Amino acid sequence: MAGDATTRDERIAGRERNPKWQNPPLFIDMLDCINCDACLRHCPPNFGAIFNHGPDVVIIPELCSGCDKCLPVCPVDCIHPIDGWTPQHDVPVDWWTLPHSEHDPY
Repeated sequence: MAGDATTRDERIAGRERNPKWQNPPLFIDMLDCINCDACLRHCPPNFGAIFNHGPDVVIIPELCSGCDKCLPVCPVDCIHPIDGWTPQHDVPVDWWTLPHSEHDPY
């Protein structure tokens, strides 16, 4: 499956980002986030990258296309691109339990 993760399920299974996506994935600066969930509600379901994780809101980079639909709805501008992102598989393992769980809003 390497290099062709086009569906959300394929990206979850392979823990890889679609290589065709040109924009860097995004991250949420939790020091500024007010947990309003506006970003989560605006993340397109075919990406489904944003999750509530305990008190935090997280974006799984391998699921984020960088479409930026979450940016204009954030009232505190706490969402930013991960400049120079490369697949490092350093996403905390427990983040991968969020897709397809009771916490998956997509």
